[in-house]
Amino acid sequence: MQSVKTKLFGFLFPPSTDTWLAVLRVGLGLQVTIYSLSLRSDWISLLSGTARKVAEALLSLESHFVPRLGWFVASAAQLGIHEEAVLFLAWACLLAVGCGLVVGVASRFLAIAGWFLHLCAAKSGSFVSYGMDNFLTIGLFYLMLSPLPDRYSLDWRLRKSQPKNPQLLGFWRRVLQLHLCVVYFFSGLTKCLGSGWWDGSNVWRALIRPPFNVIDPEILVRWKYLFPVAGIFIFVLEFGYPVFIWNTRTRKIWLPSVCAMHVVIAVAMGMYLFSLVMIVLNLAAFGTGLFARTKQIRLQPETASA
Repeated sequence: MQSVKTKLFGFLFPPSTDTWLAVLRVGLGLQVTIYSLSLRSDWISLLSGTARKVAEALLSLESHFVPRLGWFVASAAQLGIHEEAVLFLAWACLLAVGCGLVVGVASRFLAIAGWFLHLCAAKSGSFVSYGMDNFLTIGLFYLMLSPLPDRYSLDWRLRKSQPKNPQLLGFWRRVLQLHLCVVYFFSGLTKCLGSGWWDGSNVWRALIRPPFNVIDPEILVRWKYLFPVAGIFIFVLEFGYPVFIWNTRTRKIWLPSVCAMHVVIAVAMGMYLFSLVMIVLNLAAFGTGLFARTKQIRLQPETASA
């Protein structure tokens, strides 16, 4: 029994550096910045008026405690501040959060603020939000709970912080890793249970459905014979993710393949923000450990020869 506890503790609290945390912070900072800039002209129109009120009314049927932009709008209305001004201020704050996370200033505060503001925007604009918003919220949630600041941030240089507990850093990275394994496993399982991914019809539907129909349909018809191969390749990658991502050797194949899959999704469907946040989460969870091990293996022959 003691050996089981020891192994479980070693799995949940593996010693780790804060390199993965730096990747997560900078990556999510870029994600929030690009997300804000991409919505600069549509932010107010998407999150104001009837659309927001209907979305928040439906949200209230689930819970009155889920964060929403309506809280800020209602409070500002008591002071005579217009709804558009409140929404613009929320957008400006979210943009500032993204820029601040990139450089690593007030990292903990900005991570909490970014998580809360983005959650409010995603819930108030639920009619136009999609999977990217969910994963961005998840990433910011893990970031705000992780032991910030990392040694690559401006906070670290200004405060001259002490090194963080390696096991605590490893714990939060492990939680992120397990979360990704669950997400990819059930996504792959759902795909392989139906026939649409085996015969490629779901790939076809995904590529021709607006607003993701980036590629000309004539080009798609010419390459239609590759759709079944692409469909099988995708669900095999996702279904096998929690099996092959842990071993260092198979990870060298699986991690680049998953990142390449998201790059193709970005190019073929225009889902750049979704692909970016997924690549950031994958690199933070598994990428830095792979690079560190690769470097260590390469140094061993040199040390032996010396």
